[in-house]
Amino acid sequence: MKTFHFIGIKGSGMSALAQIVSDLGHNVQGEDIESFLFTQTPLETRNIPLYPFGEAPLSSSMQVIASNAFDDHHPSIVRCRQMGIDVQRYHHYLGETIKGYTSIAVTGAHGKTTTTGMLAHTLLASEPVCCLIGDGTGSGSAGARLFVFESCEYKRHFLAYQPDIAVITNIDFDHPDYFADIDDVRSAFESMAALTAKQLVVCGDDPQIRKLQTNTNRMYYGFEADNDLRATNVTVTSSGTAFDVSYKDQSIQRFVVPSFGNHSVLNALAVIGVALVLDHDMERVKSQLATFTGVQRRFTEKLWGTNIVIDDYAHHPSEIRATLEAVRSKYPQKKVVSIFQPHTFTRLEKLMDDFASSLKDADDVYLCQIFGSARESVGTVSIDDLRSRIPNARLVSDNITTDMSGYNDAILVFMGAGDIQKYQDVLFRA
Repeated sequence: MKTFHFIGIKGSGMSALAQIVSDLGHNVQGEDIESFLFTQTPLETRNIPLYPFGEAPLSSSMQVIASNAFDDHHPSIVRCRQMGIDVQRYHHYLGETIKGYTSIAVTGAHGKTTTTGMLAHTLLASEPVCCLIGDGTGSGSAGARLFVFESCEYKRHFLAYQPDIAVITNIDFDHPDYFADIDDVRSAFESMAALTAKQLVVCGDDPQIRKLQTNTNRMYYGFEADNDLRATNVTVTSSGTAFDVSYKDQSIQRFVVPSFGNHSVLNALAVIGVALVLDHDMERVKSQLATFTGVQRRFTEKLWGTNIVIDDYAHHPSEIRATLEAVRSKYPQKKVVSIFQPHTFTRLEKLMDDFASSLKDADDVYLCQIFGSARESVGTVSIDDLRSRIPNARLVSDNITTDMSGYNDAILVFMGAGDIQKYQDVLFRA
């Protein structure tokens, strides 16, 4: 049994990894900002001590893991090195850990968190699984053969992993503070695919994925006829989405997922593809998919008066389109109101027109001030630059309750990867 110390333990990946390490029987502690983040709840449930930055007790025997959100000059990292304690980065430690398992990486520009959660939920019906999900959820099992984890492309960190199986949900231009263009992004995924030992399960409907050059075995999934694993006869009901699945033109089953939008079907196909590779029972897979309730901050619904409030992590134009498409699919007759908080100045600057186009899918649009990040706190654009590109878009006022008070029986969709929950908190306290 070791003692681990996590610098930036409230980060979504860090929190999930700390939970896994704790579940596997090790002592765990961590430090981070004092403000409450939803990712700390499962840490507190496990009685993992949380300290403000700089106040955690340290010893030379600890194994220290640092979040990639902080550079080498962060005071907590400097403090460890002054004490002679080695600091290992999150992705390097995770890359070493998965070597003891049959590892399954889930990556892609969008959809990887939900797909990872859906995959872990489905596989758990057949055998123990260690899982690391990007919504801050982690689970470790001492008897597990499988390790399912979300794999992020930012700064090519996913090249620290050599998974046995890799899912690629899509390839899109994001993280413009690091990637130069879509070709640079695709090059990163191509390098990752080459490191995958046994099998790629990839969305064949995505044109960038089709361009990947790799010798790794590929299973293509999607709606189009040229995919190995294909969904057809999609129908939407008030409780979810049903679809037929065939593999190499052989019918498998008719599946149902309690979620909406074409991206939900694609996520399910990725899970079914992995289950086929692992030779899991399809009846059990079908049963589990029908009970998957989602992950944190992905299409989470609550009632506010006569309105439905949806909380979603969407922070890229493609994700906004997918979220609004799912809303329209589930609530085709209702008014849709978007409340959007841009995440990072560079992303908004590089994708400004695409953001404006995607948000026009809502009936009304409200914009919150830009949320920077640990990497950037200022930029060359403002929220007014986005507002000027969207007809009738408004800025959220000092009291969002007043902004929303005129809506009845509407869908209020809060989207963003920053602290947009604070606006919802004001709404629900009213």
